[in-house]
Amino acid sequence: MPLISILPSAVADQIAAGEVVERPSSVVKELVENSIDAGATVIEIAIEDGGRRLIRVSDDGTGMSAEDVPLALARHGTSKIKEAADLVGVSTFGFRGEALPAIASVSHFEIQTAAADGEGTATKVSGGQISPAASIARRRGTTVSVSQLFYNVPARLKFLRSARSEWRSAVESLTALALTQPSVRINLSHDGKSVLTLPPVSSVRSRLGAIWGGRYAEDLLDVDDVAGPIHTSGLVQRPADVGTSARRAFLSINGRAVRDAGIGRAVEAAYRSTIAAGVRPSFFLNVTVPADTVDVNVHPAKAEVRFRDRWTIERAVETAVRRALGNFDSAASLGFRGASFAFRSVDLPPNPGSEILQPQVARDAPLFERSAPEFSSAVTQFSGEESTEDVAAPAAPIPPLIQLRRTYIAFEHEDGLVLIDQHSAHERVLYEQFMHTLESGASSAQRLLLPLTLHLGPAEGEAFDANREYLERLGFEVEGFGGHTLIVNTVPMPHARFDAERCLRETLDALAGDRVAGSAAKHERLAATVACKAAIKAGEELSQGEMRSLFAALRDTTLPAHDVHGRSTIVHLTWDEVERRFGRR
Repeated sequence: MPLISILPSAVADQIAAGEVVERPSSVVKELVENSIDAGATVIEIAIEDGGRRLIRVSDDGTGMSAEDVPLALARHGTSKIKEAADLVGVSTFGFRGEALPAIASVSHFEIQTAAADGEGTATKVSGGQISPAASIARRRGTTVSVSQLFYNVPARLKFLRSARSEWRSAVESLTALALTQPSVRINLSHDGKSVLTLPPVSSVRSRLGAIWGGRYAEDLLDVDDVAGPIHTSGLVQRPADVGTSARRAFLSINGRAVRDAGIGRAVEAAYRSTIAAGVRPSFFLNVTVPADTVDVNVHPAKAEVRFRDRWTIERAVETAVRRALGNFDSAASLGFRGASFAFRSVDLPPNPGSEILQPQVARDAPLFERSAPEFSSAVTQFSGEESTEDVAAPAAPIPPLIQLRRTYIAFEHEDGLVLIDQHSAHERVLYEQFMHTLESGASSAQRLLLPLTLHLGPAEGEAFDANREYLERLGFEVEGFGGHTLIVNTVPMPHARFDAERCLRETLDALAGDRVAGSAAKHERLAATVACKAAIKAGEELSQGEMRSLFAALRDTTLPAHDVHGRSTIVHLTWDEVERRFGRR
């Protein structure tokens, strides 16, 4: 007697169902995707007991004829593809013909459908056994009811979680689909109670507002960037808001909601040096790529995709998010700020003779928008001159600036009052300057008339040995003098107030005992530490010329709104908030 036998079709169907139907949320996802593929404009979802007792999905899509229903319930019955070549570039959600028969094999299943208003058909399936169809009267569209999920598979039934957990999972699946289809009306009820009503809207921001509230949605930053054939669009969290609420991550590829850890890491990499370590930002992004460069047929539940060139796509997403964070709109704000907020320069007469802000920025551009791929000359023009004379008005005008508490630079704007932390701002400027120096190898340094002698402890000496290469790239020329004693002959001069000895001592003290994996992380850590120690401090009085030069240098950085520790560099106090505080609103 042979040891190998062919499984009965009922068992094979239940095994296959395990790949597609993991839990009630899987059923919700598959049925709603079918409704979207059918061109539905209204989808009604009713769930009972977290989906374990009942899941009903109704739509006003194209529906099916009586002849098509049995074919739709047969395994691999589909109208989306005809041959294997059709899988390349397939754009529909369902295309393999597995969902309906898989669900029907592990539940009490009923489908009612009509291709036009009038006569329709109703078919019941129990554990994969199809009953004769019956004629019914109904409007165009389809209603699928799934009850007693896994009633015939006790091993799967006992692994279902509580009704609350299964309900939460179903809502998460539905939310992801709702974000990909903002133009579709979606109504959701649980145990007979209406829970969520999402009217059709024109944007993801409006959809988010309907789900989590208008304030949450309006506090997100717009992302819209094109890199060759790759288009990245959507919304990301402002760095100042990261960690203040629950993290929400949503990604769709060509309109298909998926999970992708690589792109998630690319988004987080864009926040590098703007948020504290250990916190992760929320994002809602859609990445559009040529259909033939992505394979959607690599996961049973179509929850993951495979890219032909993953590295290029991840870099495009990181660049898109980083550009969004580089606008002034990413700064922290006190008071409600709409998505259309744009910070424009005040109307001052330009002076063609000044070079500090070249190249010139258009008047309607955000004030701190980077205008050139390389550092502006303004980055290196911050100096410690004691003159109180105003520098000449630049080509792109700088508003009148005042210093508050010898710590903040303030100025008036048509949308409110803006405060800049002078230490954080200078730290951001120096960090990007030092990173440019470390990566390009070009540094400016000054030889000391009298070399410095530094006596270090064992930990500081070890930190110096570990970071010596990068310190030398920054402009520190150091030689050993026995034990942990160093002779410093040359130091960088990022600005005239720079205290090289204190900076080097504090940097090595901060790096003592530091353990960072990877050379890239090490040189970023060093640049951030040196920038923090070298920057002007709170409490230092600045002249008008210094404030204006720092303002110009900050504007031309990549990420002006936050320092390297994740703290806000710029805070915007809206006039609406001021008037509310004074009782004028």
